[in-house]
Amino acid sequence: MDHAVEAIELVKEFGDTRAVDGVSLAVPAGTIYGLLGPNGAGKTTTLRMLLGVIEPSSGTRSVLGHARPLEAARLVGYLPEERGLYPSMTARDGIAFMGALRGVPLREGRRRADDLLDGHGLSEWANKPIRTLSKGMAQTVQLLGTLVHRPRLIVLDEPFSGLDAINQGRLEALIRAQADAGATIIFSTHVIAHAERLCERIAIIAKGKVAFEGSVDEARRKLRPIVRLRTRATDGPWRAAIPASARQDGGEWIFELPRGGPEPLLKALIDGGAGIETLAIERPGLHDAFVAIAGPDAVAEMDGVEGAA
Repeated sequence: MDHAVEAIELVKEFGDTRAVDGVSLAVPAGTIYGLLGPNGAGKTTTLRMLLGVIEPSSGTRSVLGHARPLEAARLVGYLPEERGLYPSMTARDGIAFMGALRGVPLREGRRRADDLLDGHGLSEWANKPIRTLSKGMAQTVQLLGTLVHRPRLIVLDEPFSGLDAINQGRLEALIRAQADAGATIIFSTHVIAHAERLCERIAIIAKGKVAFEGSVDEARRKLRPIVRLRTRATDGPWRAAIPASARQDGGEWIFELPRGGPEPLLKALIDGGAGIETLAIERPGLHDAFVAIAGPDAVAEMDGVEGAA
């Protein structure tokens, strides 16, 4: 199977509001795939349609080869944005209960829960009520419950929301481990750094539409590399090699690498007597690519949510 999940022209309307407007996706099996965009862009609605939680107004989708996503439910682990655990359950029983919903007998679920908790340094909390756990621990327990039935497809909706840096790092490691074991991972996020570190492919969603779909490197290649140049000379014939759009910051020139590449630029600087002190060529990050693809308004929305989290 080339693709674990496919969607063609998915549309979802709620009354007069079109929340998702013709989204098409193809998620290769065994990859980590990110849905990236601000809150309200349509990411959660898209995931729910992919999984069969809600039906699309139009369009088609398939999950693990099933045209009806619910037929693949026992092969899927889903962590929704709205977290929900029974607070009086112990961590072990909470995980086992989530496994039972996917066909794992409770006795086997408890055994797997003990293994998972031990593997994530939480064995001493196995018999503690979930309400006594910290937020990060409780979220880890729910994630382990999402994995206890050993799914082939794992779908995580804003999994990093509300976690501190340490727990975010643990979650990233857990996602990588599942992918290394052969699972396909789809997660939505408004935090560009998580997508850049984890994802092989991404879909940037803005206002219910896919603004970009492809690899992280393909997104970066939407922009030219950035040159940072510091010279001893302040003027001379070498200035003709500096684009008119260049800006200065603390005596440093910053501009896009000219299309001829670094060699003609370097020759012009040397021959023109610039006196190069420092010259660095930086590949644009995913944040810069996102700005170019989705626009500064979408980035401002995402940065505002991230800062408040």
